Amino acid sequence: MSIGIDGVQVGHWTDSDGETGCTVVLLPEGATGSCEVRGGAPATRELDALAPDKSVTQVDAIVLTGGSAFGLAAADGVMRYLEEQGRGVLTPAGKVPIVPALALFDLAAGDPAARPTADHGYAAAAGAGEQPGRGRIGAGTGAYVSNWRGPEGRVRGGISYAERSLGDVVVGALCAVNAFGDIDLGGGDIGLDAVEVLTRPFEFDAGRAHTTIGAVLTNARLDKTGCHIVCQGAHDGLARALAPPHTRCDGDGFITAATGSVDTDIDVVRLLALAAVTDAIRAVAAGS
Repeated sequence: MSIGIDGVQVGHWTDSDGETGCTVVLLPEGATGSCEVRGGAPATRELDALAPDKSVTQVDAIVLTGGSAFGLAAADGVMRYLEEQGRGVLTPAGKVPIVPALALFDLAAGDPAARPTADHGYAAAAGAGEQPGRGRIGAGTGAYVSNWRGPEGRVRGGISYAERSLGDVVVGALCAVNAFGDIDLGGGDIGLDAVEVLTRPFEFDAGRAHTTIGAVLTNARLDKTGCHIVCQGAHDGLARALAPPHTRCDGDGFITAATGSVDTDIDVVRLLALAAVTDAIRAVAAGS
């Protein structure tokens, strides 16, 4: 599947042996963005600047990365790449690229010393194209789901992209799924077995070592407040597709970026985001 939003490109760096990687979303000039984190154990960078009351109004790229907090270093390389392209907020000392980042915990998946670095972020940005990619690549390389079931019961996660549209409005969701809970395919299970696990001593190392992260992308014309509202819809989609969602073992977060080419109602974008995120997460279970 290609991305149906003009000017958006996705690139990945993948370490299959170390089971980690990073994913970069390059945005066209003038894109706006905001974010929301609901999980209890986030690893993030530059999210404060995206708050609706802060002065920064543009986003140049989004980084989704493995490596936990170590992997946030990948954003340094993306900033370097964008600086070379002349991108960023104009300051008296030159342009400063705005590159928010979300990380998931995959240090225990493969080699704990294998982590995305600035050079890897640069490589992902330099190699970005119109195809978002799916599976165990980029930020999804070391991802697993159903982690509450322990090392023998968990299953492979990954990264996936899905789009929903209504008329000219397009909303895409790129999700790296590394959840404590199960992927819910619509059977109504709310994950009570997993909740019970949380009330007793772990028989395995939970380690706050999970997290589902994502970027929601739209061609709608939104300000930062609108992008924040769309993030709320993205989390609604996560809650529909994962059971249980937003635990203290997860650092679940979304960043929304709007390229601003289509006028529409904010609730249309929010509901399309809910559906796209649900589709993207469930596609990981389908292996697509």
